[in-house]
Amino acid sequence: MEDTAANPLEAFRNVNVQGTLNLARQAAASGVQRFVFISSIKVNGEATQRGQSFMADDTPAPLDDYGVSKMEAEQGLRKVALQTGMEVVIIRPPLVYGLGVKANFAVMMHWLQRGVPLPLGSINNRRSLVSLDNLVDLLMMCLKHPAAANQTFLVSDGEDVSTTELLRRMGIALGHPARLVPLPASLLELAAAIVGKADVAQRLCGSLQVDIEKTRRLLGWTPPLTLDQGLKKAAEGL
Repeated sequence: MEDTAANPLEAFRNVNVQGTLNLARQAAASGVQRFVFISSIKVNGEATQRGQSFMADDTPAPLDDYGVSKMEAEQGLRKVALQTGMEVVIIRPPLVYGLGVKANFAVMMHWLQRGVPLPLGSINNRRSLVSLDNLVDLLMMCLKHPAAANQTFLVSDGEDVSTTELLRRMGIALGHPARLVPLPASLLELAAAIVGKADVAQRLCGSLQVDIEKTRRLLGWTPPLTLDQGLKKAAEGL
């Protein structure tokens, strides 16, 4: 999230594109029949309009270097599949949380645990996220399910929530009720822009929803954990 490389896109390409394709070609040469790749919802884009969702077969529209590198890796993997006959499955998760979660998700949980008041009591957005357990469950299914071959899937917990609702339910999972101050999202976005943190405000106030209907339909997959169960497991790691 804080690029220090002189050329971030090239740095991402070295790992996400060249590294991935090198591994895939070696896998195919070794007789591996199926290659499952964890991509990113950033291949679809950074945000959706509230009530609208990214679809698995949408035209890619990445907006940052990381998303571009993941898109290029997907494109390269499809070529490897055509050249070698090795099946490829692509999964694009949104924010992944669970036991040992880090970054902003962990920061928010620590704030809630300490009873810090947060100015996020009236955010009316919708965001999809996925627990680590649910993501791993889908990965395991994609290893062998016949219908998964050469498909792209989106994944989530199957429930979209606002930032405000997410924090309230985090608080319940932690056993520390969230102390939320209702400030308008527009005011938060303005303040964040002034201090150079517009991207943080976008993640907190903007929407990003994914549609997992294709995943459900082709694979018969249902997230085994609810959002509340996933948050409870994440809370146990603090």
